[in-house]
Amino acid sequence: MTETQEAARRMPEVDRAAANRAAIAARQARAELKRRLRSGEASPLRVLEQSRVPGHPAATLRITDYLLSFPAIGEVKAERIREQLEISDRKRLGGLGKLQRERLERFVRERTGADPSGERPPLTVLAGPTAVGKGTVAAYIREHYPEVRLSVSATTRAPRPGEQDGVHYFFVDDEGFDRMLAQGELLEWATVHNRFRYGTPRGPVVESAERGELMLLEIDLQGARQVRASMPEACLVFLAPPSWDELVNRLVGRGTEDEEERTRRLETAKVELAAADEFDEIIVNDEVPRAAARLVDLMRGEHSESR
Repeated sequence: MTETQEAARRMPEVDRAAANRAAIAARQARAELKRRLRSGEASPLRVLEQSRVPGHPAATLRITDYLLSFPAIGEVKAERIREQLEISDRKRLGGLGKLQRERLERFVRERTGADPSGERPPLTVLAGPTAVGKGTVAAYIREHYPEVRLSVSATTRAPRPGEQDGVHYFFVDDEGFDRMLAQGELLEWATVHNRFRYGTPRGPVVESAERGELMLLEIDLQGARQVRASMPEACLVFLAPPSWDELVNRLVGRGTEDEEERTRRLETAKVELAAADEFDEIIVNDEVPRAAARLVDLMRGEHSESR
């Protein structure tokens, strides 16, 4: 008996049942994704971006199945393409190396005629799971890309070390937040982690859009959904971690939450990761400068290749 078989034999019945249900759900999600690719309902380039998100069905899609979804590509042609791209038939999209992903993205753009340039969005929203580094990426952009204006959110939480009122956030109490809501001063707002409220002052965002400036909103998932409803022309960008383990390490490493709060935030992060499909673009924050550069390219209307 192999170690895997022995481990399966020792697994409690409840765990085996849960694992089986999860495996079936994953296969169904992958089958649905392949169907949508073949029918043209799903964009190949979009699916390739989604494969960067840990746990997304696109990440588990085999390269051969992905290529076979393209019109006029059969088994023989798919094998030849894989050889040209130097990608093993055993590879899944989520396991592609940096160079492999770049070569595949170039192939997809050439095959589909995807235009790497586009119109500049009037507003760009950056959201993602807790501890993914949204604030770090935003701070890097603030320092290195002076043409980008960052919206300053209001929040009822206390400042973290190094945060300045009016620079990183407008720190207000519950009464002040209620007053802003009553006067219609917030473009969006949300209660995060069932504790603190965050909101985006409407005035500066509208004024910046009217002047044609590059405006970036760094907000949570709930806020991004509200912006989508009130401003459909905005570009929503999902910042994803390189892996789940890395996300956990970042949350633990920053040391700003106790164990109970970390557990609560990680549970929220699972829900947030599952919402990546709602966004227009996905950027993996493996390196802050690279993630920031890709984001600014999107804001400028330049859909550059992975860096």
